[in-house]
Amino acid sequence: MIEKIKQKIRMEIGKDIKAALNREVYDALTSILNEEINIHWEKTNKKYKEIESKQVYYVSMEFLIGRLLENNLLNCGLLDITNEALIKLGFNPEVIYSMERDPGLGNGGLGRLAACFLDSLASLQYPGHGYGIRYRYGLFEQRFVHGNQIELPDYWLNDGYAWEVRKAEEAVCIHFNGIVHMFKKNDGNLEFKYENTDKVMAIPYDIPIVGYQNNVINTLRLWSAEPLLHEKNDSSNEVNHYHDLGHQHSIEQISGFLYPDDSNYEGKLLRLQQQYFLVSASIQHIILNFKRNHSLSLFHLSEKVVIQINDTHPSLAIPELMRILMDDEGFGWEKAWDITSRVIAYTNHTTLSEALETWPKEMIRQLLPRIYMIIDEINERFCKNIWYNHHHLREHIPKMAIIADDRIHMARLAIVGSFSVNGVARIHTEILKNKEMKYFNVMFPERFNNKTNGITHRRWLLKVNPELSHLITDIIGPEWIRRPKQLISLLKYTKDHSFLEKFDHVKQKNKQSLANLIHERTGIIVDHQSIFDVQIKRLHEYKRQLLNVFRIINVYNEIKNNPNLDMIPRTFIFGAKAAPSYHLAKEVIKLINKVATMVNYDPDIRGKIKVIFLENYNVSLAEKIIPAADISEQISTASKEASGTGNMKMMMNGALTVGTLDGANIEIKDVVGDQNIFIFGLSAEEVIHFYQNSGYNSIDIYHTDDRVRRILDQLHGGEFGTHEIEFKDIYYNILSNNDPYFVLKDFEPFIEIHELVEQAYRDRWTWLQMSVTNIAHSGKFSSDRTIQEYASEIWKIKQV
Repeated sequence: MIEKIKQKIRMEIGKDIKAALNREVYDALTSILNEEINIHWEKTNKKYKEIESKQVYYVSMEFLIGRLLENNLLNCGLLDITNEALIKLGFNPEVIYSMERDPGLGNGGLGRLAACFLDSLASLQYPGHGYGIRYRYGLFEQRFVHGNQIELPDYWLNDGYAWEVRKAEEAVCIHFNGIVHMFKKNDGNLEFKYENTDKVMAIPYDIPIVGYQNNVINTLRLWSAEPLLHEKNDSSNEVNHYHDLGHQHSIEQISGFLYPDDSNYEGKLLRLQQQYFLVSASIQHIILNFKRNHSLSLFHLSEKVVIQINDTHPSLAIPELMRILMDDEGFGWEKAWDITSRVIAYTNHTTLSEALETWPKEMIRQLLPRIYMIIDEINERFCKNIWYNHHHLREHIPKMAIIADDRIHMARLAIVGSFSVNGVARIHTEILKNKEMKYFNVMFPERFNNKTNGITHRRWLLKVNPELSHLITDIIGPEWIRRPKQLISLLKYTKDHSFLEKFDHVKQKNKQSLANLIHERTGIIVDHQSIFDVQIKRLHEYKRQLLNVFRIINVYNEIKNNPNLDMIPRTFIFGAKAAPSYHLAKEVIKLINKVATMVNYDPDIRGKIKVIFLENYNVSLAEKIIPAADISEQISTASKEASGTGNMKMMMNGALTVGTLDGANIEIKDVVGDQNIFIFGLSAEEVIHFYQNSGYNSIDIYHTDDRVRRILDQLHGGEFGTHEIEFKDIYYNILSNNDPYFVLKDFEPFIEIHELVEQAYRDRWTWLQMSVTNIAHSGKFSSDRTIQEYASEIWKIKQV
């Protein structure tokens, strides 16, 4: 590897290795690795074509893949020798890998899950590929100014992207707007023609997805929106020139931003354009691929193709596939519907009603006139089917209709047009079946199933925590790397003091590394021997960062009352972004930062607690935080978190979960046992009961709990702000809006459970045993298990 790096630097950059910059070494390494990958990429595609295997296409608005150089070196079996080579050449491997920017292709758990699934598909040798959008700008770069979140553009493509291959020759054309004409053909069937449509080219960029040391390379195809070539010609006059520039800009905006602000009509329209752009380009390519690789009629599409839509964003895949089958391929409605409903499967990721997408029907009618006609017909036939064949559901038609109240309900469209509908944790699926989608489950009970989420242990243990991985391999052998359930063998060593000492040493080393990073980024010195109490996830009211900061304020108040309070020092670590237009979430960020300033610089606290909010949380930062976590805060309002995957990542690295009975926390509890997890608070049933029957009054808690009253009075009185008006919105949301996510209701149980955490941490051996027990059971939450369930129970695909 040393000679390869030297030669690449010399041949492509014209330098001696001693004069090479870190970025140039990074470029050389990616070039070397791409040459290796491309050989196997071509062979993989050829193999799939030769054996005509059934393939899955995973369509998602997000793929949060993180940096790829180190990950690809690991999966190619070249990481150790590359690290050695870099060190011998005088370079720091960590610095070289940090030259790569995090791709701005996702936001949170939805995108990270999609990335884990692609990794598992390739590593398990399943023919499966991803389709997404090549956003030029990611969500945003987060900065804190006076405690406030400030959003800066995330132009992650500024230096190019080493892993993508532009495939302009495979571009497809997408049509928006225009007029649809309907004709009756001689055979009595209808024919549809479009006029005056706005055309957009979808240019594919392919990224290799490298399987773990098996020479399988699957593909993540990202679509970029560009004007048609003939529309780029110079205009004959200045007026047309500026019109064309504006037109070109509006087209490029389609793949410009991940989640553009949809607080106005133009933003909503752009999001809808993005969704149709993704599904139309992807399905056109899938059909083209099918025709190239198979001699079968498209009537047999489901024998060779399955399309998994990740959440409701790609739901337009259903009417788009219908459009292509009927208008381009000549199928009648019944056959086209039969094909479509055997090809598309839908994953639901939320029970939040505001997250179940709906669109104004007029917006779809204008932007996608033919698609609207098809959705309207699907809805008409579906409602008639209920009326005539499901008499017991007649009265529920308004709650089931795809078009209702002048809006198109995307989750309903996805359910009606799919052969499989799955939730992502056991409790989530049960809530879908018995509450949110109850009447659909009555009508289509065979469609609903559960597939509990998972994470790729290759990135989230093997890569991010190499010393722990080596320690595990030394004691139970390497079999766990290919079969993560073998981690269960660690249970034999939960009382082995020698092993526990080594594990503790690794954890403390990871904590020291994170402490160094915190000091480098914030200037704050934290005690690496304190409890690292971590909450890293998207900032949303239901995830209850507010509950956590209320606890911190309470601890702060206790120390101020009693400076000699006997407690183990604790470092509270946050990482989160709030959507730019989500005012309350941004207020919580500001509050955490204000509390951090007060706590960290108060001499009376004497270092007993520190509060750290690391800005611009992303995959790379998560990879630094997770191996160092002692406590994993998974404290969402029960029934609101579909699954969670951060809980799995921290569990896999030995952190103990403090959580509600929500999402996958329940399944973690089931495998590790009550004694190895800290569960508190309302159950999902209790939360749903309160929503349906009321009976909860936050003001009662304010008047009966002195701690709660003091915290809220501090907020109201401006103690954490520079003026009294700050944080009034949080105050009134809790008291006047009756605390919609039960922060006050779960406050006392949250305080009490952390008393138990403190007691457990004081018994070092017990704590270490609990940590190792969690790691031992974490193999169940590998995405390999999840993908095997999808493959055998939904997709019916085989390993190649």
